[in-house]
Amino acid sequence: MVTCKETRAVIIALHKKGFTGKDIAASKIAPKSTIYRIIKNFKESGSIVVKKASGRPRKSSKRQDRLLKLIQLRDRGTTSTELAQEWQQAGVSASARTVRRRLLEDGLVSRRAAKKPLLSRKNIRDRLIFCKRYRDWTAEDWGKVIFSDESPFRLFGASGKKLVRRRQGERYHQSCVMPTVKHPETIHVWGCFSAKGVGSLTILPKNTAMNKEWYQHIFRAQLLPTIQEQFGDEQCLFQHDGAPCHKAKVITKWLG
Repeated sequence: MVTCKETRAVIIALHKKGFTGKDIAASKIAPKSTIYRIIKNFKESGSIVVKKASGRPRKSSKRQDRLLKLIQLRDRGTTSTELAQEWQQAGVSASARTVRRRLLEDGLVSRRAAKKPLLSRKNIRDRLIFCKRYRDWTAEDWGKVIFSDESPFRLFGASGKKLVRRRQGERYHQSCVMPTVKHPETIHVWGCFSAKGVGSLTILPKNTAMNKEWYQHIFRAQLLPTIQEQFGDEQCLFQHDGAPCHKAKVITKWLG
C-alpha cells in the first residue's frame, strides 16, 4: 500500500507523543500493518522518507547497450545467443535473455522474416524505369491493358509449412502428419485478365513447362479470342513479364 508523506508524518508525530501503534490504528488513519511498518522504519532509519530499493544493478552501461544495438543492426539475423557471445568480447557477461531485454528496450523485436523476391540491379533499374514511364497513367489508360502470366502448381501436398494441433506422443499420428513424395507432379497454368474481367485459363499437360512453342499456341487459341471478346475492335495493350519464353524471337516477331 502506498502511503502519502503527510500521513506518515502524522503517524510519526503521534508515535513521538507516546501513542502506540494500536492507539494510532484506532483512528483509522491507515491500516494497522502499515502503521507498524512506518514506525519500525522510523526507528531504524530515523526518517519518515521511504527509500526506494536499489534493485539489482544493470550488467551493462548505456555505451555497451548502444554497442549491442549496433551489432544487431549490422546483421539482423544474429541470434540472442550469438549476440551474448559477441557482447562478452566487449566486456559484458550477460545471458541471451538479458540481450533480448536490452533489444526490446530499443524496440527491436524478434519476428519471422518476411519473404520477397530477390531483385538484381537490373531488375531494380527496369522496375524503376517502368514506374517512371507510366506514373501519369489514369485508371482509364490501365483499363485498355490486358495482363497475362503463368504459374506452376503441385498436384500433391503443399509447398509450405502446415500447422497441426497434437498431444504429446502424437507426432507421427496419421491425422498429424503431412504426406510427401520426392517428385510431385506439377502443372503449369496460364491465364489473362483486364479491367473488363478475367479471360481464358489454360492448363498445360502434367510436368510440361511453358516454352516458346506453347506460348505461341496459347496466343492463337486463348489470348486472341479473349481480346476479341473483351475489347472487340477497340485498341488494347498486352502486358506480360520478362520470362525467357516471353522474350523469344518468334514471340517478339509474332507480337510485332
